[in-house]
Amino acid sequence: MPRAEEPIKEGTIMPASAAFKGIGFLYALVMIFVLGYLWYSGRWKQKFGIILLVISALLGFLIFSPVAPYQFQQLVLRDELGLGAPLIVGIIGLLTVFLLTFVFGRFFCGYLCPVGAVQELAYLVPVPKVTPRGKLLFQAIRGVMFLVLLVMAFAWSASLLDWFGIHDFFRLIATAGSLVFVVVLILSLAFYRPFCRLVCPYGLLLSLGAIPGVLELRRTDACIGCKKCEKVCPTDEAKRQDAKAECYLCGRCTEVCPKEGAIRYMRK
Repeated sequence: MPRAEEPIKEGTIMPASAAFKGIGFLYALVMIFVLGYLWYSGRWKQKFGIILLVISALLGFLIFSPVAPYQFQQLVLRDELGLGAPLIVGIIGLLTVFLLTFVFGRFFCGYLCPVGAVQELAYLVPVPKVTPRGKLLFQAIRGVMFLVLLVMAFAWSASLLDWFGIHDFFRLIATAGSLVFVVVLILSLAFYRPFCRLVCPYGLLLSLGAIPGVLELRRTDACIGCKKCEKVCPTDEAKRQDAKAECYLCGRCTEVCPKEGAIRYMRK
């Protein structure tokens, strides 16, 4: 069974790579504000999103940051070496992203997390898509996976995400785990973000933060009820009454909307 790395002992100097991971995290924080501004001001363009996805994916491969799902798990394991920072820094960082998600929505998951970015890029490949409408079932499965992660961490100091090979995949290490993540990416060609929607522990917390969020994509009085946005939404979050917990602000709904101003990024 894969095991977590040994925690850093008191007085141990953090590796130099921790500074680079900090740069990746700072990039994510800054871009959440930039994305919020672009969406709110109506200046958002889909080509900008693709550029961000590529940058985020490259950061995952180059410096393994900002890979929040993995960092959250290492925080639960109290593994400072795997986290790349003292535990208190990790807590503050992940809590900051959670609070920004409450304000702006799930920009971090949508564009800035390398794990989500590579899945989103895979889904952009023009192959037939499968869009099941089992949103509640998917959330329940992710909730179960969250509990499994906690049990494995606290009972056996074991890492659930090692089984999905996030670390090994972005480090280009050939292991059984990295092979599992390659399978996840293959599934991502047709099924939207399987890891994010079924497994990601930090994504579960961010989805809870997005439900009562301040800003979100909403229909206005200009909506003509054509339901094109509902048909194209890969997470079934485009209906008026949806909580937007699984809205990654991909922009597919605004792209197909035939009525200008019918869907806006605005306050609730």
